[in-house]
Amino acid sequence: MESHDGPTPSRRSLIGWGGAGLALGAAAAGGAVAMTRTGNDVDPAGAETGAAVTFHGTHQSGIATPVQDRLHFAAFDVKTENRAEFVQMLKEWTAAARRMTGGHTVGEGAYGGLAEAPPDDTGEALGLKPSRLTLTIGFGPSLFEKFGLAQQRPEALVDLPKFPGDNLEPARSNGDLCIQACADDPQVAVHAIRNLARIGFGKVAIRWSQLGFGKTSSTTPDAQTPRNLMGFKDGTRNIAGTEPERLKKFVWVGDGDGPAWITGGSYLVARRIRMNVETWDRTSLQEQEDVFGRDKGEGAPAGKAKERDEPFLKAMKPDAHVRLAHPESNDGITLLRRGYSFTDGTDGLGRLEAGLFFLAYQRDVRKGFIPVQRSLSRSDALNEYIQHVSSAVFAVPPGVRDKDDWWGRTLFSKEA
Repeated sequence: MESHDGPTPSRRSLIGWGGAGLALGAAAAGGAVAMTRTGNDVDPAGAETGAAVTFHGTHQSGIATPVQDRLHFAAFDVKTENRAEFVQMLKEWTAAARRMTGGHTVGEGAYGGLAEAPPDDTGEALGLKPSRLTLTIGFGPSLFEKFGLAQQRPEALVDLPKFPGDNLEPARSNGDLCIQACADDPQVAVHAIRNLARIGFGKVAIRWSQLGFGKTSSTTPDAQTPRNLMGFKDGTRNIAGTEPERLKKFVWVGDGDGPAWITGGSYLVARRIRMNVETWDRTSLQEQEDVFGRDKGEGAPAGKAKERDEPFLKAMKPDAHVRLAHPESNDGITLLRRGYSFTDGTDGLGRLEAGLFFLAYQRDVRKGFIPVQRSLSRSDALNEYIQHVSSAVFAVPPGVRDKDDWWGRTLFSKEA
């Protein structure tokens, strides 16, 4: 990331706020690389360019944005009772997010300021490209118990029920608010969370966080479908950023869906799902394929030849994961998934602490994640090999419209 000193134009100004432009470095690579509009986000034609994703838009980036390869997710608890102080922090966070997603240092930079004062930026991303960094904020149910916000809590922001098989860790669940940092460079994502936590010191504190790698879902239909740590392709029919009608129907909160402040936003469910990989790795290939309802090599649904062939659900076992999770089995319910794999060392018994950090965006949690998970938790064959160990739900406000807007303005502004 570069310091903002001097007249050098920002990467974002080179790319432009519009829907098309030249990827930085494209000329050096031997030609202009086109960018395609995906909702309110720009899809660089290749992560190698390290290009910036537009921060401003009707919706927050990091939802319908093409999924980056790395994640640093953090849930925060609010430590201040002073509403004005908290709002000021949200404005400072927005300013910092605007700079970091554009490839710039926070504030006055990592060096060159007062020698007697800590630098504004922690410095570990100096010289790194923006790496398609996106920062997405969400507000948890518990935030609405503070600052006189009780009347503004949307009905759709429900506390998730306990599902059969849940073994949730309270210290690694919930939170007053969250930040989802996605990038193609893990250091860029970690730098972003670290700097927001530093700016928020005394007003918020990290409750829990999760690093993720190897995206397990794609929002780009022509990209190769990623594999989860069980070796299977996942999310073949995930909602794409290029499908505005599906996004409108299943992801974005519409007029009249709830309080006016959440219109244009969404709801996020985050679940840390531990995989019993040692047991799975000793399971026969036939059983593995029966559990998912897909062929492990090609990723084709049972009885079909190609991954993207329309599944014939009755060809799968009644408890196959794909059959139970499919919209046809859930009255058409569809979630936009942005999950990541994780490995967090071992559990002290020689077993890998590994699995899926599940992230799903939807228009209404009551009509999205809850009924689907209720169905899966009862009879999914995959349950023998996984366990949900942490859980959180957040209301995701609409996007930051312009340079004068800020995260949460629609909720916290007196005018709103």
